[in-house]
Amino acid sequence: MKPLFTVHAGEYLVGSHIETHYKKWNIWVPAKDTGIDLLATNEENTKTVSFQIKYSKDWTPTGGPSLHNTKLLASGWWSLQEKKIKASKADFWIFVLPSFTEQSINFVLVPPAELLRRFYAIFGKSKRFDSYLRVTKSGRCWEERGLKISHQEMIAFDQFHWKTTALRCVTFGGVFPKETRSQNEIGFKNI
Repeated sequence: MKPLFTVHAGEYLVGSHIETHYKKWNIWVPAKDTGIDLLATNEENTKTVSFQIKYSKDWTPTGGPSLHNTKLLASGWWSLQEKKIKASKADFWIFVLPSFTEQSINFVLVPPAELLRRFYAIFGKSKRFDSYLRVTKSGRCWEERGLKISHQEMIAFDQFHWKTTALRCVTFGGVFPKETRSQNEIGFKNI
């Protein structure tokens, strides 16, 4: 039997989060897959922001050093195509990182052009990016792929400063956990 309608886990979690914490926003699921997973509108449906959503299970309890189990909030893994990021019509990509140890959901929002710029800074030009995003308990998000264990430990303890090392790691600053944020933080003001 083929289902008539399905929503992926990440899309459900983002939609549910928005409905719970942004009461004046409306959430829309497109009927056709065009690279936009969810739309959000203001209360009057006069301003719109679009999202591409990427979900990963939490790799913290099962992979990596045991330090990750106690110091990181969540860890995710994605394999992303450069051409899809370049061609994205979404205003924001949202990476959904559930934390099984903390029983919370974390969302990293980034415009696709900024995502690509950061990947180029970290990995150089590539057709594919294998990304290991890590969210610390202080709410910072780091791309951790290719880092030495000692540098991963520094990230976990919030002691890692990429500008003072020779590493190509760039922090993703926009982690938005459970608390309510203003509409300006995901783009309604600038539309």
